Amino acid sequence: MIRKFLQFAALASLLATASAASAQQVETQSLSLAASDVSLIALFLQAHWVVKSVMLGLLACSVWVWAIAIDKIFLYARTKRAMDRFEQAFWSGQSIEELYRALSAKPTQSMAACFVAAMREWKRSFESQTRSFAGLQMRIEKVMNVSIAREVERLERRLLVLATVGSAGPFVGLFGTVWGIMSSFQSIAASKNTSLAVVAPGIAEALFATAIGLIAAIPATIFYNKFISEVNRQAQRLEGFADEFSAILSRQIDERA
Repeated sequence: MIRKFLQFAALASLLATASAASAQQVETQSLSLAASDVSLIALFLQAHWVVKSVMLGLLACSVWVWAIAIDKIFLYARTKRAMDRFEQAFWSGQSIEELYRALSAKPTQSMAACFVAAMREWKRSFESQTRSFAGLQMRIEKVMNVSIAREVERLERRLLVLATVGSAGPFVGLFGTVWGIMSSFQSIAASKNTSLAVVAPGIAEALFATAIGLIAAIPATIFYNKFISEVNRQAQRLEGFADEFSAILSRQIDERA
């Protein structure tokens, strides 16, 4: 009996020791995981230089996207107000000669530039000694079309950047993600430890790169679609005015011819 009691006591002591060691190991891993800093700044500083380059590039693209977006918002607002003012002056009953003299004295854009270009071609044809009426209507339409094309080009400038960031941003972020996961596997192989404390930093870096890619790409795509719609709206407005003004000049050409 005494021998069995001693064997039982020794077995209980071994189980208690093993349980304490296991608890201590779990506690050590928990403390190690808690001690590892997974804040955004720490994730950036601890990342591989390739992942850092991806993050910095995406952040620069994001800043660029917002700078272009703010500039375009103000530009389209100014252009819309300028069109409203010009149409109000044009249809107010004021003489087109007076309006031309007022606008030709200063640089013009948008609808006013289209009007000035058409009037300049009109006056050249009538003020020349030969007074060439042949093909005048076609020449006026061509100069207005060229003016509209220049205005659309001005409105669309740098929109290609938004389209490029919107389409390529997620893939660049995915590249950083793949590289971060590769770094995690390399850490596992080097430490021969598959605990969460070893794997978590690399995975967090990878996901952080993906998040930055989406942060850059989503606003770029939204702004690009919005601005393209605005450009098309203003281009249609310019083309509508060009058609109306061309009809007005066509009637005057027929009267003078």
